[in-house]
Amino acid sequence: MSIVDKFRNNRYPPEQLSEDDDDGTMPDNLEEFSRHVIGHKIIKAEKVKTGRRRLYGYNNEVFRLTLDNGIEVELADSDDCCAYTSLSNFLLNPELVDHAILGVGTTNGFTTWHVFCDMGDILKLDVEWSPGNPFYYAYGFHINVNIVGDVIDGILHPAPQKEIEGKK
Repeated sequence: MSIVDKFRNNRYPPEQLSEDDDDGTMPDNLEEFSRHVIGHKIIKAEKVKTGRRRLYGYNNEVFRLTLDNGIEVELADSDDCCAYTSLSNFLLNPELVDHAILGVGTTNGFTTWHVFCDMGDILKLDVEWSPGNPFYYAYGFHINVNIVGDVIDGILHPAPQKEIEGKK
């Protein structure tokens, strides 16, 4: 049983897309993102320039979540000819960030991602995506995971927590 299945509830039942609309990329993206954020608290949510050179299909601006375990999870847009995935907007509910993330679900054909706790949505992501010419080109977020704390003797010692920041 995956961590997503373990914590999934009926708040956002799994969406099903037809094989003509998606080859499994969007559910896989959601699963990968969920594995990194479930069980943690959000310290910071922001769109940032990474300073990385722009590669074909990879934008140097990312949406970055800094978590309470010293990990940063980045969602980077993809763009490969007529296929793409892009985060157009996000809304952080700072009053809920003291709660651990219990799940991530989607609505509206994977165009709205909900990161939720027991009290409701902590974070909402507005996502635009298209498989382009199914399924010749790549789409879906590039998901990067960075350690921002120190690992000493196999134990992660996170950097000091910073004040919660959320941007639209």
